[in-house]
Amino acid sequence: MPSFVDLRNSPSEIRPNIKFEQQGEHSDTQNILARVAFEKNGFAPELHKGVPTLGVPMTTETEPGFQEVFAASGPVVAGREGNLVYAVDGRHLFCAVQVVERDVYRDAARIAYDSAFELATRLGYPNILRMWNLVGGIIDDNADGVEIYRDFCAGRSEAFALWSGRILHIPAATGIGTRGNGVYLYFISGRADAEVHHLENPRQTPAYHYPESYGPKAPSFARATFADGILYISGTASIIGDETVHKGDISGQVDVTLENIATLISTENLGKVRPEGGYTLQDLDLIKVYVSRPEDIPFVRSRCKEVFSPDARVVYLNVDICRPDLLVEIEAIVQ
Repeated sequence: MPSFVDLRNSPSEIRPNIKFEQQGEHSDTQNILARVAFEKNGFAPELHKGVPTLGVPMTTETEPGFQEVFAASGPVVAGREGNLVYAVDGRHLFCAVQVVERDVYRDAARIAYDSAFELATRLGYPNILRMWNLVGGIIDDNADGVEIYRDFCAGRSEAFALWSGRILHIPAATGIGTRGNGVYLYFISGRADAEVHHLENPRQTPAYHYPESYGPKAPSFARATFADGILYISGTASIIGDETVHKGDISGQVDVTLENIATLISTENLGKVRPEGGYTLQDLDLIKVYVSRPEDIPFVRSRCKEVFSPDARVVYLNVDICRPDLLVEIEAIVQ
């Protein structure tokens, strides 16, 4: 795992600046909207010194943990409602909730999303910008013999359908495994008047249009979201159309994943909503690289060093991915 330093200290009035911190670093809590700790042992969302904080079991005993820190763009008001913890700063809402381990997740996932969406709309932040869904046992079967990720996706899809027209769009998201149990959900959203663009990839079928062969309800996420001058890139893998390609071949899967991201952020695609045009892989930062087989990490790390900026913050996490035949998934932010 690499070391991290703070991002350039250039928060604007509208940007929900995000950074990585090494384990043991602590930003001034007065400027923090939320903090997510990636560590060996997770913990439920809580208000720690007034800051929404959750711990996700994503690292091994030999890997140092790190924190994902969301900096505020104004004075912060934090609170708790039931199982939800949240904070607002006048421009953005951060919200987190845990769904504890259970035999079947569909109803619990729908209820968790429903509660979060009700809070977001009531507080005036219905523009979801970026979501993370961290799912224990993601490719295992539930008590009904349904893959847990498909089980979870069904509940999530039902919640989005219920809130259609009030939650304004389906945002960028990641659905990935953990080293623990249960589901950890967190997201950041903006006000109704925020200018938000959700992007698809011409190389890939929109996830919400996947056929029933991938589950009773399709996954609910866009390939990227561009808002407040920040580009949030969803977890991206070796998928062309809706099919996994290069099964069993880590080199081929890394190349296709990087090609998918390059196409997604290109001027031809992103330039439709960003007047300045697109980006390249060298512009990516706050990169999380999920690798399902630990023996593949050295190769993946070497390949990523070739294409990403030497200044980019990159972490490598050995966890299961949402399809058993996917070996690598990459998410990132440009801010």
